[in-house]
Amino acid sequence: MSSALSSSPALNDQANSRFDTANIVANDTISNDTAATINVDPSEVDKFNKLASEWWSNTGAFATLHEINPLRLNWIEENVKRGYQNSDDSTNANKTAEMGLTGKKVLDVGCGGGILSESMARRGADVTGIDLGTENLKAATIHAEQSGLDKTLRYQHIPVEDLAKTHAGQFDVVTCMEMLEHVPDPSSIVQACFALLAPGGVCVLSTINRNPKSYLFAIVGAEYVLRLLDRGTHDYAKFITPAELDKMAVTAGFTRQDITGLHYNPLTKRYWLAQNVDVNYMIAVQKPMA
Repeated sequence: MSSALSSSPALNDQANSRFDTANIVANDTISNDTAATINVDPSEVDKFNKLASEWWSNTGAFATLHEINPLRLNWIEENVKRGYQNSDDSTNANKTAEMGLTGKKVLDVGCGGGILSESMARRGADVTGIDLGTENLKAATIHAEQSGLDKTLRYQHIPVEDLAKTHAGQFDVVTCMEMLEHVPDPSSIVQACFALLAPGGVCVLSTINRNPKSYLFAIVGAEYVLRLLDRGTHDYAKFITPAELDKMAVTAGFTRQDITGLHYNPLTKRYWLAQNVDVNYMIAVQKPMA
């Protein structure tokens, strides 16, 4: 479904270096002038940069991401299989579908410290993670090297819109998880994801619904009562309803595939997926073959 990235030095060189920051800035912060030209909120980047040392701690600020990662990873792979099955009924395509993430060229947008990126690489995918937080990428790169995944996993410091200009149609799968509610223009991110996918490619997005229940659970509950997240992690005004995200996806050119809600019971500390999308949810969409 996509062309190999072997002809793409901008990405392949990442396997032999820490990561590329040349496209943004030469230090760990994003200036206001730079932010004005790219789709980024500097305060959001700075927020996660300051927590970079905690990305791979099971009890740190990102403990929740570690706990939900198996759920979202399996759901991503299920939708990759479904997307490949739907795109072509031939025996060869079905065999590829059955392989799930194995052998796929995957782009993880807003990869942070690499929790999801690494798990997809362990499933056999060739993964490129991009983020605008340099400290996040340092943590991700070091952990990938320590885990022996640096051959199939690399990171780049670049806006997804810029990557779409040079690598359109080169990925089988694009993921963008827990990021859309942190950027000024989420629709621009969705459009770039569409451009980066090969025909038939699958995109999985996750974010938080905007309603009184999501405010109570995602901010009051998660940040202040249960302290699953640091205070100030989320801004309610940036939450996105499923209808809004669906419109962004359809406008970009995607076809609908699936949607699910992510739920948590604080008493049993159990996470599960269900149809209710009142708070956290994921959607899977596909780029048409023609």
